[in-house]
Amino acid sequence: MTDAIRTPDVLLDGLDGFDWAPAFRSWDGLRLAHVDLGDGAPVVMLHGEPTWSYLWRNVAPPVVAAGHRVILPDLVGFGRSDKPIDERWYSYDRHTAAIGALLEHLDLRDATFVLHDWGGPIGLRLAVEHRARVSRLVLMDTGIFTGQHGMSDAWHRFADFVDRVDELPVGLVVRRGCAVDPGDEVAAAYDAPFPSEASKAGARAFPGLVPLTPADVGATTGHEVLTALRDDQRPTLLLWGAEDRPLPLSAGERFASELGVPAPRVIAGAGHFLQEDRGDEVGAIIADWLVG
Repeated sequence: MTDAIRTPDVLLDGLDGFDWAPAFRSWDGLRLAHVDLGDGAPVVMLHGEPTWSYLWRNVAPPVVAAGHRVILPDLVGFGRSDKPIDERWYSYDRHTAAIGALLEHLDLRDATFVLHDWGGPIGLRLAVEHRARVSRLVLMDTGIFTGQHGMSDAWHRFADFVDRVDELPVGLVVRRGCAVDPGDEVAAAYDAPFPSEASKAGARAFPGLVPLTPADVGATTGHEVLTALRDDQRPTLLLWGAEDRPLPLSAGERFASELGVPAPRVIAGAGHFLQEDRGDEVGAIIADWLVG
């Protein structure tokens, strides 16, 4: 039995602009959450570190309005999903398995994956392992970790901060990753899923899951995923915040080259969390691209 914290539902009810009711399922003894909106071909939007499905509240509506079904999962340890308190519980394999189980639970077909931050390594691995379910990819300020490219100085500062700080200020982390401060109310919504420091184990664990050398855990799997995706024929769109510091545009351009897809479309006035800085614009771009 995994020791885990369940955020009281009342803490996440009534958030401005995010009044969608969650659905729940059981996986590996945990209660996991997702939001399921609209009808049509499915679009799965997968968040990363240290956010949750609230991140997509401005991106999803234009896609739903264009006639798509949008699914917003909360990763294990985030949002309304249960939060194992042992950092060692979290791994690339477990995160991938949990979202893979959701694809099978919902029996998704002809899906578009919209992937941000750690949602990228997870979702792209699933796009390889569940190839028949995934038809299109939208990649936003993300990559595949192989340990073959050094991370930016800004990323290392972030990882060091997470490792040494006694109380991880999740809302502040998001604020600092935006080009424009989203304000106290939005920051509070990112803090809300974490009622205690023990509940932040998943957020603390993610930086340590990034392989920094090819010999580190996860690097071989990342390399296999990247190799499988090179010159993949599925339509792929890259969007990148012009002012992303942890994952600068140069990383996005290199990633596009590795995948053999067009260079990223740059979103002006957006930082790493481009969904906060330019959410409506990002949603409209995705909706228009899906028509093509």
